[in-house]
Amino acid sequence: MSTTRHTGHRRDVAAAAVAVLLVTAAVAVGISIERTDGTLHLNWPPLYARWDPHVGPGTPAALAVAVAVIANAPALAARLRWRTLLLGAWAASTAWIWSLALIDGRHRGVAQRLTTKYEYLQVIDRFEDIPGTLRDFTRHILIDAPDPWPAHTAGHPPGAALTFVLLDRIGLGGGAWAGAFCITAGSTAVIAVLITLRALADEATARRTAPFLVLAPAAIWIGVSADGYFAAVTAWTIALLSLAATRTVRFPAAAALGSGLLFGLSCYLSYGLTLFAVVAAAVLLITRTAHPVPLFLVGAAVVPLAFTLAGFDWWEAYRLLVERYHQGAGGIRPYGYFVWANLACTVLVVGLATVAGLRRTLASAPGAISRLRTGGATSADRLAFLVLAALLALLAADLSGMSKAETERIWLPFATFLPAATAFLPASAHRYWLTGQAVLALVVNHLLFTGW
Repeated sequence: MSTTRHTGHRRDVAAAAVAVLLVTAAVAVGISIERTDGTLHLNWPPLYARWDPHVGPGTPAALAVAVAVIANAPALAARLRWRTLLLGAWAASTAWIWSLALIDGRHRGVAQRLTTKYEYLQVIDRFEDIPGTLRDFTRHILIDAPDPWPAHTAGHPPGAALTFVLLDRIGLGGGAWAGAFCITAGSTAVIAVLITLRALADEATARRTAPFLVLAPAAIWIGVSADGYFAAVTAWTIALLSLAATRTVRFPAAAALGSGLLFGLSCYLSYGLTLFAVVAAAVLLITRTAHPVPLFLVGAAVVPLAFTLAGFDWWEAYRLLVERYHQGAGGIRPYGYFVWANLACTVLVVGLATVAGLRRTLASAPGAISRLRTGGATSADRLAFLVLAALLALLAADLSGMSKAETERIWLPFATFLPAATAFLPASAHRYWLTGQAVLALVVNHLLFTGW
């Protein structure tokens, strides 16, 4: 037993070491490519970032949050009442995201993030007539179109920009409010993932994972990017579907309908989030039921129907986006580099603890899939299948070639579920792995100025 435990620990460390080598190779090769021909369009590949060692007002808070979580969270997660745990995890996650963002300062780290020339706030005034703008949306996607949309607006369905238009309409305009909204929304993903894990696996699994969800390095990019908000929408999509499928909520029909509504919304926030159908399908396979499907589909049709009736053609917009993508940096950036360097980005987003957990997930995958097929799955099997589904969706996005660079923010919705794999790590090693998570996030945030 002891030998097996030590062997597992050595393999975890080896997996983490391979991940470090992957990141190192991505940095070295990326810098060489960028210096040679400039085709990556990145200052510090594989991340959209630049070298900028600094400290800021968030530094003391970030260090304090990290120490508090490492020292206390494993024990608290095991004994707190469930609802208290959810609120505590949300509070800790919010504190971690805010403190990391404020390392770059209030203006540069929060208020300015969503106001650059690429971002959604640049187009607020163009949505004065919302129905008219939606009807006209596809005419401005291509770079050579009249008055083309900025990169992020062109690269997403109008639901993304419309979110910030509506915030502006209710008096929450400007970069500071937009940043606060993304952080507040993004931090709730922790609650959604914990609810999902409790419903699909068991409460003990969720409790083991909670500290790792809080200290995930992904917090760097949740604060502040719109993709942090997108990650919350998809996380709640899966949480509600899990509750509906397991019937562990008072009104499972309402949960199924709500899950569908959020899935429909997610497809109009980012085209790539249609891949969350893979994770939704995994929930149904894990629970061995199709009961939520009719109401889920009804809910999923609402947002697409509303946008279609307003005059926005999703399929035409996606076709034009693919053309626009190849007109810009996406057509120049080499697929052969990013198809593996994107995975190095993912390591920096999810952390080495998640890498070790994924090693254990993959090792258990054959048995887990077999037992799921025969109906004898354990909670560990159900957890492994959920994580594998999120990983499969991420790999599909990678192979598509439509995510060359900037995946540290683009893939936040998928990366949100991957830290669940840390539930497979032995409790005796949790504080060591948590320390690794915190150190990685602090080093990246203090040495680099990230673009999102």
